[in-house]
Amino acid sequence: MRIGVPKEIKADEYRVGLMPVGAEVLTRAGHKVYVETGAGLASGFADDDYRNAGAEVVGSHVEVFQMAEMIIKVKEPQTVEIPLLRAGQIVFTYFHFAASAELTRACLKAGIVAIAYETIRDRGGRLPCLTPMSEIAGKMSIQEGAKYLEKPMRGRGMLLGGVPGVAPAHVVVLGAGTVGTNAAKVAAGLGASVVIMDINLDRLRYLSDVMPANVVTVFSDPHTVREQLRKADLVVGAVLIPGARAPRLISRRDLVEMKNGSVLVDVAIDQGGCAETSRPTTHADPVYVEEGVVHYCVTNMPGAVSRTSTIALCNATLPYAVKIAEAGYERAAREDAGLAEGVNMVRGKCTNAAVAQAHGIEFAPLFP
Repeated sequence: MRIGVPKEIKADEYRVGLMPVGAEVLTRAGHKVYVETGAGLASGFADDDYRNAGAEVVGSHVEVFQMAEMIIKVKEPQTVEIPLLRAGQIVFTYFHFAASAELTRACLKAGIVAIAYETIRDRGGRLPCLTPMSEIAGKMSIQEGAKYLEKPMRGRGMLLGGVPGVAPAHVVVLGAGTVGTNAAKVAAGLGASVVIMDINLDRLRYLSDVMPANVVTVFSDPHTVREQLRKADLVVGAVLIPGARAPRLISRRDLVEMKNGSVLVDVAIDQGGCAETSRPTTHADPVYVEEGVVHYCVTNMPGAVSRTSTIALCNATLPYAVKIAEAGYERAAREDAGLAEGVNMVRGKCTNAAVAQAHGIEFAPLFP
């Protein structure tokens, strides 16, 4: 198979979809790998690293798309990349279709085979290609939230962990999955007072057992969410329904009751955000203020720590890339039901029920 690795062009995206070791694994198996020049530089991988691994380094973005049967990248195709796609071409990346009707319809029209990292499941039902980025985003949510609580950043002017004689910040984490757990661990480690909320009582029981004493678990319902928002200095939106739009847990009316200068880090923004007032931002312009609350809604948070993120991501995605290259997407999906869940669309048909429901389009099962 001919595999293309373009340089990421989304604003402030520094990751790359394939490391040199991945190129070596694929080329040794007999596949051709084409890497756009400079694609790995921001993650610490030079063009010569790819050449030495057996890949061919090509000079232009367009050329990579033209030569490849399968594109491996990190973020969803950008507006200028959509015309480069062709019917039947496999695109293996994060898509987050539920958050964008425009992207969904454009990719359906292009007729690609869209395999989304974020909906692939392993044998245990987990999300192996989403988990490493969720771990990173969860940890980053606290370090970014702590920064934007500082007064020069328009926050309340609070130190997250406080000092003797001064109470620490009250941190509310909405969602006890991978993002939320990592956020709570880091916030607790810095000395904050942490509440982690979820509707899964078994998960809350587990976290209650393993988390330090400054983390409290609370069942999530509209009343307890509003109560905690009023107390919060920092809120982390960490809710996820795989493939679907994130549930809206925070309304504008809730913001009015929050403390002036409090901070919301909406990690769920990739799936549309969990607050009514959330809208996508970039690392170059990461925050805005609504109703006195500082909103941090960067859609590619792990891109800022590109070296760590690229290695963590490629560790998870390479085995699937090899399966697809070796067997083709259809056979690979038949042999691996979890990989089949990652196939979100095929030649103009939406094969993911959650995406279809999010945009009111027809759902077509991958294997009727």
